[in-house]
Amino acid sequence: MSAEICQLSLDGVPYEFNVEGEFFWGTEGMLYKPEDSVISKTPWRDLGYGVVSAFDATEFEAFRQSIQANIEKAFDVNGIAYNKETFTLGDYHKVVTSDALHLKVIDITRNLTNEDFDFNIDTLAERFGKILGYPLTSWVEELQKSHIQIRINRPSSLDINPPHRDGYLSYWEDVVNVWIPIEGCNENTSLPVLPGSHLIPENEILRTESKGATINGNTYYVPCVLKTKAGNLEMIRPNPKQGEALLFSPFLIHGAAVNRSTATRVSIELRFPKIKTT
Repeated sequence: MSAEICQLSLDGVPYEFNVEGEFFWGTEGMLYKPEDSVISKTPWRDLGYGVVSAFDATEFEAFRQSIQANIEKAFDVNGIAYNKETFTLGDYHKVVTSDALHLKVIDITRNLTNEDFDFNIDTLAERFGKILGYPLTSWVEELQKSHIQIRINRPSSLDINPPHRDGYLSYWEDVVNVWIPIEGCNENTSLPVLPGSHLIPENEILRTESKGATINGNTYYVPCVLKTKAGNLEMIRPNPKQGEALLFSPFLIHGAAVNRSTATRVSIELRFPKIKTT
């Protein structure tokens, strides 16, 4: 295993972090299939991502409250003291003051299902399916469950995924990725993407295998993309607003969502497979 420095830019601002792993260039060919992709009917198919409307105000507040309830449940399970009357998501880092405690919380919040929410997640699958022109479901057949992940990103921390493609994992090959801002999401905190990177062939990408990248002592399921043959990654933050969602191809390079603010950033990640038709 070798130690590398991942150097990239976020909206033109340089950022770097150390990553350990075995890096290699891929083989020739493109994993993204333009003719059958879940985003193939959209006007932003060549960019690989789009920002769309997701909720009205009442729906969003119900969803946000359900997310906070799940985080507070994780506090209770781990015996983390907090004031239920005054706690806000943006102040998470004032309650969870160590990496060890944070890891205990996200061990719960990163692997939730529809049943954990007082909100019908399949409503979103239906809504986004109409936008994409393909019927979607929240059920992931290979996992035999739905999958919902609350992302909690403390200020000035390494609470990030490395730049990656979800499509390297077999159960995410034929899904639309959904990223929804909940709290503390703005131009300094929201999810970065590399526009058009779903079209980059594998032999132009330097990456690790799945579970092959370690950052700050944490090993990630997703492979780390270190750079492309064009050079370091020049990523941007599309920055969807409250009530909107970022939809993107699982082969779009994204991640490294460093939080350059003073509040905790909370977001939701969903993945909706296409419903297979005969």
